[in-house]
Amino acid sequence: MKIFFKYTGLSFFVIFLWGAFFHSDAAILNISSVFFVADTLPTGNNDTIEATDTGNIVLPIPFPEEGSPFSTSNETSPLYGPMPSDYKNEIIFDPVTRQYIFKEKIGNLDYRTPYVMSFDEYRNFDLDNSIKRYWHIKASNANFESNHSLIPQLHIGGEAFDKIFGSNVIDIRPQGTAELTFGINSSKIENPALPVKLRRNTTFDFKEKIQMNVVGQIGTKLKINANYDTEASFDFENKMKLAYEGDEDEIIQTIEAGNVSLPLTGSLITGSQSLFGIKTKLKFGKLDITSIFSQQKGKSQVIEVKGGAQTQEFEIYADQYEANKHFFLAQYFKDHYDEALKNLPVIISPVNITRIEVWITNKSGNYQDSRNIVAFMDLGEKSIIESNVVIPNPNAPDFPSDSANSLMTLKSDSAIRELNTVTSMLQGQGFNTGIDFEKIESARKLSPSEYTFNSKLGYISLNSALSSDEVLAVAYEFTAGGKTYQVGEFSSDGISSPKTLIVKLIKGTSFTPQLPNWKLMMKNIYAIGAYQINPSNFRLDVLYQDDKKGTAVNYLSEGSISGTPLIQVLNLDNVNQQLDPSPDGVFDFIEGVTVNSSNGKIIFPVLEPFGNYMRDAIIGNNPGDSTIADKYVYQELYDSTQNTAEQIAEKNKFFLAGTYQSASGSDIALNAINIPQGSVKVTAGGRQLVENQDYTVDYTLGRVKIINQGLLESGTPIKISLESNTLFSIQSKTLIGTHLDYHVSNDFNFLKSLFW
Repeated sequence: MKIFFKYTGLSFFVIFLWGAFFHSDAAILNISSVFFVADTLPTGNNDTIEATDTGNIVLPIPFPEEGSPFSTSNETSPLYGPMPSDYKNEIIFDPVTRQYIFKEKIGNLDYRTPYVMSFDEYRNFDLDNSIKRYWHIKASNANFESNHSLIPQLHIGGEAFDKIFGSNVIDIRPQGTAELTFGINSSKIENPALPVKLRRNTTFDFKEKIQMNVVGQIGTKLKINANYDTEASFDFENKMKLAYEGDEDEIIQTIEAGNVSLPLTGSLITGSQSLFGIKTKLKFGKLDITSIFSQQKGKSQVIEVKGGAQTQEFEIYADQYEANKHFFLAQYFKDHYDEALKNLPVIISPVNITRIEVWITNKSGNYQDSRNIVAFMDLGEKSIIESNVVIPNPNAPDFPSDSANSLMTLKSDSAIRELNTVTSMLQGQGFNTGIDFEKIESARKLSPSEYTFNSKLGYISLNSALSSDEVLAVAYEFTAGGKTYQVGEFSSDGISSPKTLIVKLIKGTSFTPQLPNWKLMMKNIYAIGAYQINPSNFRLDVLYQDDKKGTAVNYLSEGSISGTPLIQVLNLDNVNQQLDPSPDGVFDFIEGVTVNSSNGKIIFPVLEPFGNYMRDAIIGNNPGDSTIADKYVYQELYDSTQNTAEQIAEKNKFFLAGTYQSASGSDIALNAINIPQGSVKVTAGGRQLVENQDYTVDYTLGRVKIINQGLLESGTPIKISLESNTLFSIQSKTLIGTHLDYHVSNDFNFLKSLFW
């Protein structure tokens, strides 16, 4: 045997794979594996390598040549090609040896070595093939578009099975799909800084997706229902339930396992709809006993509505302030914030902001109103300077302005107007990228509907929180003492695009507590999750979780403010209902100052309510109370990131609690989605309403619509109780109980419920 082939390089590999990948009518190779390697070969284009068969050559075959008879002929996978047209197999019985000989041929040549079976072996082989053919025919004849299933109905004999399950038939009907995706992902990064071996990264990609639904019935009494989806977003979307229903005259009425419910007719204990566990119902004459052992998968809540207006409770801890949404425009406004709001409802501020432009990193792909900008942290600042190369102007006024320091003198340099030269120009003068300044290409100017600003207190509130890699910059103009001041350049100042605008940096990509602009982010604004708040029915209190008393109180029992309500200490209660300067223990609802009713924001009139402001209030005129202040003050909330402050549980004991009433209407939001069917109960004046007659429920979107207009017009208090599925199984709650129901007559029952 001679094999000839040509090569074109110093090393090569030739691999002959086994015949399953090379089925063709032209040639069938009966070579399982041949592997040649050449490390150093001549480079001539016409050179050949000759391999001569000199005798018996043992080839390394990684799998046995012989196997089950007709092993390849039964392979019908799309991975295998068709067999040649002249392929045939035959079985020959040898009466002398009483053996069966299996032959596979291509034309007149044996394709494989003949395989021999004894009589007993052939009988077992034929029986196995008959069973396989039977199931193949059954599966092929199944009509999947009708009610037939892949698994045929099974009939179990015996009276015992029929008596227990009500029938001898087992019917399992699976539906769904299963997908398996796998492959290799190889990427190469031509980075000279990386070693050669680390430039290529090869990973194996493996994904699976299952969407399965199984409906089954064993007899007539036991039913199975399971739903599983790997793409489900939440745990409650996957459900499973096994239910056994006995006859009317049996002791065992129902036994359920999996997703179960326990609706009760009583008003004191209403039961639950979203449970996972075991539930049984037994009947002893006139006595019904319902028991349950389960894990509660939902959260119960009650919503009260008066005249269509929705009354709800809220509770917000001190560490849940709105981060990356509210910012002061300059250090001046931060420093004078407490002073300006000291004598509410009067705001003491000489400033009135008349014009503002807000710029952020462009991630929307909308370049209709975009400009290249260079934002400086120190622009307009006089008292706080970050960069060592900026020179403050001692003759400048205390208000923020372009003349407060030497930064605006850079605008005369043409290099600062070009985006490709501004970085090298500023770094050459000692500025640090990402700290002293930020360069943003095609920054997006926010429309007035995307933010609001307080013209007296000098801060802006964005509708959407910024991510960590986004930059926020502003240019604004204000009047103070009869003079006009400007910080930064406006897009209408005559600087044409694509030249850069010089603006004030509020938040950069390097935004840490060590930088001065960290203090510009306001940490005293909280969202209660409501819109269009009604001020006449709004209640708010500031509470402290006192571990010694074991409950929450609205005062501290130590220091100079001992016994004084916290709402008064934190400047949230200065006037009464007639706006006289006399605290009345009620939150001062001052629109735009202490509250923003349109989007449900609570604004503290002090910069650090649970930090330095609380410390000064506790100490008062007694410096010896500093130790007491250390016990209560939560200064880490303002000097570190929000995530870091959340870890200090011993200080995170202040919280806001109260009730609010949103705008009235027949549509009532339940503040939940995918509510379990039947879990919504609506009562009016103590009378339970009828669904689809007095009200309708959208269980998917979580809304109730009152369709009985008389209830809304009469002003009858409406109470809605519901259960909402927990989105994630973070905390489990166990429900164990028994409900006894004794039927004295059709109109008179004894009820008893015990739950833990």
